[in-house]
Amino acid sequence: MADTFHIVCPACDSVNRLPRSKPAQAAKCGRCGASLFSGKPVDLDGERFKRHIARNDIPVVVDFWAPWCGPCRAMAPVFEQTAQELEPAARFVKVNVDANPRLASEFGIQGIPALFVFKDGQIASRQAGMMDPNSLRRWIAEASRR
Repeated sequence: MADTFHIVCPACDSVNRLPRSKPAQAAKCGRCGASLFSGKPVDLDGERFKRHIARNDIPVVVDFWAPWCGPCRAMAPVFEQTAQELEPAARFVKVNVDANPRLASEFGIQGIPALFVFKDGQIASRQAGMMDPNSLRRWIAEASRR
């Protein structure tokens, strides 16, 4: 296993190399100084989304959602709570499908909320619909082992 891993800054999108021997929770971006982990999902679009998927060495959990979607609004606090619990073991990202129709099309989003886990730049798992906190944590753990 490598002595370091890469994390994309949620503020400036710079790729940071972190030593595995130090706690990642307190890590700051070497470029802009922002915290690399805040315990909150990061809102991303287009190229920023693709950079986070491709360059993070941790699983990236994505919630494709829309503001008008009732189940999406109900899923939001569950997703945020899980981000607080699981970061820095995974990066949590939200993508508004209304603002990013190309991404929604590229990933074949037909119903929302649509949840994905990306690992090593590839889809490790996908799930449509709401999940309770325990199911979400289990699903992420399972997908991250693949």
